[in-house]
Amino acid sequence: MRYLVLTDLHANLHALEAVLAAAPAGTYDRVVILGDLVGYGAAPNEVVERVRALDPLVVIRGNHDKVACGVDSPDEFNAIARQAVLWTHRTLTAGNQEYLRSLPAGPRLVGDRIEVCHGSPADEDEYIFDGADAAIAFDAVARPVCLFGHTHLPVAFVRGRRRLEARLPEEGDITLVTFEPDHLYLVNPGSVGQPRDGDPRAAFAILDDEAGGIELRRVVYPVDAAQQAIRDAGLPPVLATRLAAGR
Repeated sequence: MRYLVLTDLHANLHALEAVLAAAPAGTYDRVVILGDLVGYGAAPNEVVERVRALDPLVVIRGNHDKVACGVDSPDEFNAIARQAVLWTHRTLTAGNQEYLRSLPAGPRLVGDRIEVCHGSPADEDEYIFDGADAAIAFDAVARPVCLFGHTHLPVAFVRGRRRLEARLPEEGDITLVTFEPDHLYLVNPGSVGQPRDGDPRAAFAILDDEAGGIELRRVVYPVDAAQQAIRDAGLPPVLATRLAAGR
């Protein structure tokens, strides 16, 4: 089974369409989405509707999804994120708000080898930034491969018999991480809609369960168009500026 893995779309329709063009139907079997469909970007309804049309195998909620549909409070968000999520709440249709409310919390199991979460398998809102965070998360995993998002930073943490290491994407469009026997993997494909690793290209992944590996991929999208959409919506200008920097 080949899975298209998406996370942190953040209402960036331009980035999502570029990803779907780079990974067209027929190159994967099912779609798995790790949360934060909305927040920050200018196209929450369009992104939610595009996701629904993909008929994903699994979609779990992110923290922005919870606030945007009224499940959670924006009190923990900074001022810019709060302004964006409240705009998103007002902009979402009733049907799309209900769809976000229906999304389950992670972790969720996918077959015999994979589980998915938004933040961490221990807590959906926790961040996994470094090896110390990964060590805690590894103690909570239920499958050899755990896919996560939330940080917007592509990385594969690998725990073998003797050590834990972090593998970062290589230069170029594709980085392959091969799954080895008796190893555990925590893999973040990076953000579709708001990358924060200094690379403005949209990030996603293709996991091939039969081949035993995952490809971390990047694709160029029209950042300027996404920026203009944010400005036209009256969202905080910094949300447009940061897209070009990938921060």
